[in-house]
Order: sequence, then structure tokens, then C-alpha cells
Amino acid sequence: MEILKVHHKTRNPAAGTIGSALVGVVASGNLEVLLERTLAGTECTVEIATPVRGYDDVWKGVVADFVERASPGGLRISINDGGARPDTVMLRLLQGVRTMEAGHD
Repeated sequence: MEILKVHHKTRNPAAGTIGSALVGVVASGNLEVLLERTLAGTECTVEIATPVRGYDDVWKGVVADFVERASPGGLRISINDGGARPDTVMLRLLQGVRTMEAGHD
């Protein structure tokens, strides 16, 4: 298992007030994403646990694109990967932020 850690400064805090959200399921090449509102409003950390080695640059690119699109300030994000494709990773990250904005558990 490889563990990657990425830190970004963001433009704004993530919208909404919900404290945490869990989206996705680790099965069939998918992943689960846990988002927790634990950091300062302009900070975002992402920790990725993946069984697939050698894709650090792809992960960093997907996370950078996500931060640019969603400005997830204040969020500590943990990803438990089951071999998901980059488009699935982006989908789950955006789904997680949207869940926190909407206030659904």
C-alpha cells in the first residue's frame, strides 16, 4: 500500500456547515473519500492510500484540478483507493464537497 500526502492553499473555505462526509465504496475499482472540516479555511490536505504504485503525478494532478474547481478550504480529505480511474476520483471528490455544501450525511 502506498500513502501519498498532498497539501494545497485554497481561495476560499468549502461552503456549508456539515462537519464530515463519506462518499464512495472501495469495491470494483472504486474508492471511498472521507472529508472532514478540521483545517483553517484556506488549507486543504489530501491523504491517499492506494494499492497502485507509480501514479503520484496523476494523483497530484487530479487533486490540483479538484482544488482549483472546488476550493475545498478547511477540509482534510482521506482517500482509500481501490484502483479507481482519475475521472472517478474527481467525481467522488466533487460529490464529497457537494454533500458537505448541501448538508446531507
